[in-house]
Amino acid sequence: MTDPAHDRRRRLAGIALMSGAVACFACLDAMAKYLGGHMDLLQVVAMRYVSAFFLALIFSNPLTRPGLLKTTRPGLQIVRALMMLGTTIFNFLSFRFLQLDEALAIMFATPFLVAIMAGPLLGEWVGWRRWCAIGVGFLGVMVVIRPGLGGIQWAALLSVVSAVFYACYAITTRLVMRHDSSETTLFYANLVGVVVMLPILPFVWVAPSGGFDWILLLAVGAFGSIGHFLLIMAHDRAPASVLSPFMYTQLLWATTFGYLVFDNVPGPWTLIGAFIVISSGLYLLYREQKTRGAVAPIEPG
Repeated sequence: MTDPAHDRRRRLAGIALMSGAVACFACLDAMAKYLGGHMDLLQVVAMRYVSAFFLALIFSNPLTRPGLLKTTRPGLQIVRALMMLGTTIFNFLSFRFLQLDEALAIMFATPFLVAIMAGPLLGEWVGWRRWCAIGVGFLGVMVVIRPGLGGIQWAALLSVVSAVFYACYAITTRLVMRHDSSETTLFYANLVGVVVMLPILPFVWVAPSGGFDWILLLAVGAFGSIGHFLLIMAHDRAPASVLSPFMYTQLLWATTFGYLVFDNVPGPWTLIGAFIVISSGLYLLYREQKTRGAVAPIEPG
């Protein structure tokens, strides 16, 4: 018999872990934006994967977990990892031109893109209510981008491309998780990133000017790994339908870091657009929960 008090404690623990995960992802974004201001973009991306990979090896590697490399869908694992690499590159690039809150508000369009792709790729077709929510959500993104009104315009397309990559990453994650464990999937994501970026690193490497930059270069990968680890732990303790709304607390962290570190103040259009996007995303979550009882998680950050 299920203990309601025990279930409640596990859900609260899951919410706390989810909140910690998105805080880690916000720290990662802030560090990437800072480093990208005076380093080559590919150097920052490469170190994000290199440090994450070696940190992950300490806790989970083929020696301590013999079945870690076993996958029934190696091609899908590689495609998934490349989609994550794509979203990382374009996301980090967008930070050179956009505030953290602006880039994140656009990235919140990912659930809508996933809902559109889920029909033909996963057989999860969208009803008219969810199509309305998707339309309103994209209207919110347009409010943030403000095409033709002297707003962000072209630079925002970098975040749009990143969101498309991230939606493809989320879809492939759903497909691969039907066959492989979360540990195997996380390991391949870091492994493919290292294999692709490590040969590039010597050609773009410039030694950091001080100890602080060294710390950030190592920490950018560590925060990514810790964030994904907390995310896995959160979903082990609470359903995705409970956890997903707390993904949006990342916007609070992004706004805070943007103000404290970069002296960025969110503009009214960004706040209005973010409110529309988040409201539409929460309604989309509600409809999926009502029709299927749960939603598949979308990893932030």
